[in-house]
Amino acid sequence: MLNRRKFLKLVVKGAILGNFISLVTPELEKALAQGEIKKLPIVMVETGTCTGDSISLDNIWSPTLSDVFTNITEWRYDWTMMQSQGELAYNVLLETEKNRAHEFVLLVQGAMIRRDGGHYNHAGLENGQLVTGLDLVRRLGLKAKYVVAIGHCATYGGPVAGYPNPTQCTGVQNILPERRVINVSGCPAHPDWIMGTLLHLALYGEPELEKFGRPKMFYGETIHNNCPRRRYYDQGIFATDIGQKECLYRVGCKGPVTYADCPIRRWNDRYNWPIGCNSPCIGCTEPGFPDLMEPFTTHFPDIHFPGGSRATTDRIGRGVLGLAALGIGGYFLTSFYKGRLHRNVIRSTIKGKKKIRVRKVKVYHQYRPKESKD
Repeated sequence: MLNRRKFLKLVVKGAILGNFISLVTPELEKALAQGEIKKLPIVMVETGTCTGDSISLDNIWSPTLSDVFTNITEWRYDWTMMQSQGELAYNVLLETEKNRAHEFVLLVQGAMIRRDGGHYNHAGLENGQLVTGLDLVRRLGLKAKYVVAIGHCATYGGPVAGYPNPTQCTGVQNILPERRVINVSGCPAHPDWIMGTLLHLALYGEPELEKFGRPKMFYGETIHNNCPRRRYYDQGIFATDIGQKECLYRVGCKGPVTYADCPIRRWNDRYNWPIGCNSPCIGCTEPGFPDLMEPFTTHFPDIHFPGGSRATTDRIGRGVLGLAALGIGGYFLTSFYKGRLHRNVIRSTIKGKKKIRVRKVKVYHQYRPKESKD
């Protein structure tokens, strides 16, 4: 069977050549034929969603969607893609829950709607009673082998959780604190991200995740690091309007703070992607989207980078970077000469008496209709 190291190499190679799934599929089919692994039973539940991630997955080119449903996975329940409807379709879900507990993978598409007990979204009918998406996802999530949230709505709440969030939408992880949820974010998620995660689960189990629960193999680097226009950024050459070929940072691009491999994987069978169309990245894979990324086409004069550092385009350019390097070097030499560096190194090795406490602050947005002046 294909080992994990080779699999991760194919993740990058397939992104460059545009045939990632077709590279991995033969190895998966071989492992299935030899009985080394079993097909993963898949249950897809849609909650507060536009179905954009199903449409994205439907755009997969190689293998075809029919191969995904029949030869690669055991796609058991998905009300958008199933031919059966109503009670006949829902009974498949109930049968999977009863007889395949702790074997199936739960895919969730859409935000968790919590307002008024979740009754703004119903996902089923059992014994004459409507079942909310909130209750169904929580119930199935506790019985699934893996829980995978696909798309930004399911991972972090998405646009429907934007201010003022009147329906109190949130991501799957917040309603399933007992489980580790694998987040495949994006608005929508790339078909390779969805299928690549499922293939990794089938072959090796849970992939390595970063701090926001996303697979590192797809969300390990910023768009900025792999952007073909990075050279313009380094030279301080920026577009002044959307549609221009230079770096789009000053017209709102959020690439420096967005983690995804869009620059090398691209979209629509590797044909193009937003920056390739001279449109800035809007940061749709990041927690806090869309509120923290708006306005999409307005430059943020001071963007906070992960780790607490900040950067502005006014400080970018070879000359400025050179001055910054001189300043850092001068500070280092001064600290060394005056003994500050030596004292700080020694002080850092002494165990403190008190632990640093971090207070978690919860901010709730409440929707209040405007009072009429009459």
